[in-house]
Amino acid sequence: MKPYVICLMHASLDGRTHPSRWRPKGAGTDWFEKIHDELGGDAWVIGRVTGSEFAKGKPYPTGTSEKFPRENWFARRDAKSFGVVLDAQGKIGWGRSDIGGDPIVVVLTESVPDSHLAGVRGEGVSYVFAGKSEIDLALTLDILSRELGVKRLLVEGGGVANGAFLRAGLIDEFNLILSPAVDGASGAPFVFDSTAADSDKRAPIMAMTLESTRELGGGVLLLRYLIQNEPQAVAT
Repeated sequence: MKPYVICLMHASLDGRTHPSRWRPKGAGTDWFEKIHDELGGDAWVIGRVTGSEFAKGKPYPTGTSEKFPRENWFARRDAKSFGVVLDAQGKIGWGRSDIGGDPIVVVLTESVPDSHLAGVRGEGVSYVFAGKSEIDLALTLDILSRELGVKRLLVEGGGVANGAFLRAGLIDEFNLILSPAVDGASGAPFVFDSTAADSDKRAPIMAMTLESTRELGGGVLLLRYLIQNEPQAVAT
């Protein structure tokens, strides 16, 4: 069964997501982790670019004599929450097995080399396969549900990963922490974005309903929207 999927993001008034660029500085930038904890997800997911920001290691050696079946592998299954990272081609060398105490689960494709699998196994990083050469997000959710019992998943960026989930019709709820600040210049990531190949694709959204508005203080708002996707777009 598909987990309930909540996208949580923190943005300036112009929809940018790098607080270091916002003006005025420090406008409500301490709220993300608090709301993350309140939402109580069984797992959270980020894309490769955001995931790389947490990595502490170097890319793994490119050669190995070991051969591994393209089967899901778990170092741990008993955690309260998992940190899931989309890394289709196996680019990240982790140098760690958890992020903030949450065990890392990497979503790979079957095209990754055995040397990468040897590297993540050696560091105690779990992995799943969700496609031949491109990640199937609906399959990813199904695997997380079946294998790890994930019922509530937080999608937390970056913009390309968020946009991919949105266009796949997989997001049920959107929580936006909106700060009284602006970026005002080009080059910063947005809450939702796409690759050039997906630039003409539109999300299959039928309706968005404002469920609640919460003042967090200092002009910061938490906006909670429920999303209704087209029936044929919703994975089960």
